[in-house]
Amino acid sequence: MERAAKKDAVVALNEVFKTTNVAIVAHYSGLTVAQMQNLRKQMRQAGASVKVSKNRLAKIALEGTDVAGIGPLLKGPTVIATSNDPVAAPKVAIDFAKANEQFVILGGSMGKTVLNVDGVKALASLPSLDELRAKLVGLIVAPATKLAQLSNAPAAKLARVIQAHASKGEAA
Repeated sequence: MERAAKKDAVVALNEVFKTTNVAIVAHYSGLTVAQMQNLRKQMRQAGASVKVSKNRLAKIALEGTDVAGIGPLLKGPTVIATSNDPVAAPKVAIDFAKANEQFVILGGSMGKTVLNVDGVKALASLPSLDELRAKLVGLIVAPATKLAQLSNAPAAKLARVIQAHASKGEAA
């Protein structure tokens, strides 16, 4: 790699690290090209991304960013998964690690907080941002729905009583 290309790679990685909320580091040694493409596809669908970079360049790019704590994890053939949603990258990484034994999660970082493997698993078990929004909307809408049902109930009961009385009168 030429010096200018290395500089460009460091600048690009630094931008990724500055704009990300979560970074997950894993070893990918032994994965096939098809498996790596599958990982990239799953990450992209979840709104995350995967970067494979030289560890030395990645450590330089980490300087001055919130996720700088993952620097010591960059040893050997590593891949870095990043996302703005705190749950997206960890969830895909954990699911992919369950399906592929060669993919070993080393740890990660959420903001300035460094995470071990258990921390990454804990993040992956949380509901996603969209799921939380759906639950919140459901909680807000539920009282209004119940109010509408209660306000319609007396009228419906009155109509049934009148209908029953009318049908009783016709039978007599």
